[in-house]
Amino acid sequence: MSNASSGGYYFAPPSHWPLVGSAALLAMAVGGVLLMNGLAGGLATFLVGLAILVYMLFGWFGTVIRESRGGLFNSQVDISFRWSMSWFIFSEVMFFAAFFGALFYARVYSLPWLGDLDNKLLWPEFKTAWPSAGPYLPPQFTPMGAWGIPALNTALLLTSGITVTYAHWALKEGKRGALIGGLAATVLLGFVFLGFQVYEYVHAYQDLNLKLTSGIFGSTFFMLTGFHGFHVTLGAVMLTVILFRCMAGHFTPDNHFGFEAVAWYWHFVDVVWLLLFVFVYWV
Repeated sequence: MSNASSGGYYFAPPSHWPLVGSAALLAMAVGGVLLMNGLAGGLATFLVGLAILVYMLFGWFGTVIRESRGGLFNSQVDISFRWSMSWFIFSEVMFFAAFFGALFYARVYSLPWLGDLDNKLLWPEFKTAWPSAGPYLPPQFTPMGAWGIPALNTALLLTSGITVTYAHWALKEGKRGALIGGLAATVLLGFVFLGFQVYEYVHAYQDLNLKLTSGIFGSTFFMLTGFHGFHVTLGAVMLTVILFRCMAGHFTPDNHFGFEAVAWYWHFVDVVWLLLFVFVYWV
C-alpha cells in the first residue's frame, strides 16, 4: 500500500461498506415490491433499507475522507476519481434513458397501435390521447398540472444549480464565507424540493386519484419522478457531508475534487428534472 508522498498509487484495503450498501438496496427493493403489492411490512422494510443506506453513505464517505486527509491520494488517484465519477454519472444517464424510452415508446408507438384495434378489445371509450390509463379499464384520474408545484420545484432546482456553482467559484477564490453560504443554500433548496415532492405525491393520491396503478401514465409518472426524487435525496445527503467538510476546512482552491464530484452529480439531477418537467408534466 503506497501513499502520495512515495509517488505510488494508493490501493484501498478490503472494505465491508459495499456489502452494507448491497443489503440496504436489497431491503429497499423488497420493501418497494411489498408496498406496490399492498403486503404487510413493505413500508417498514423499505425504511430500514433506507436507514442502512444513509448509514453506509456516511460511513463510506468517512473512510474516504480519512484517507484523503491522511495524504494517501496523489494526482493519479485524483484522475481515477474523476474517471470513476464520470462513468458513474454516465450509468445514471443510461438508467433514466431507459425510463424515458419507456415513456416515449408508450406515447409514440403503443397508443397508435392500440388505436388501430377494435375498441371492443379494450373499452368503447378508449382514445389514443395522452395521458392514457391503458391498457386496462380506465380509472378516473386527473394528470398532474405543470404550472403548480412542478414549476415551483423547477425554479428551486435551477436556483440550486446557481448556488452550487457560486459556492464552487467561492471555493476556488478562497472565499470561505461565500462558499459555506452558497452550499448551505443549495442544501436547503434541495430539501425544500423534496418536501414539495412529498406534498405533490399526497395530493396526487388523495385529490387526483393518480396512483402508481393508474395504467401506463401512472406507472411512468411515479417511476420517473420517484427515482429522480431518490437521486435528489442522495445528492442532498452528499451536499450536507460536503458542507460539513467545507466548514471543517477540508478543501483548498487547488484540491477539492470531493466538492466537484458532488457538484457534477447535482447538475445531473438538475438536467434530469428539466427533462421530466418538459416530457412528463408539460408536454
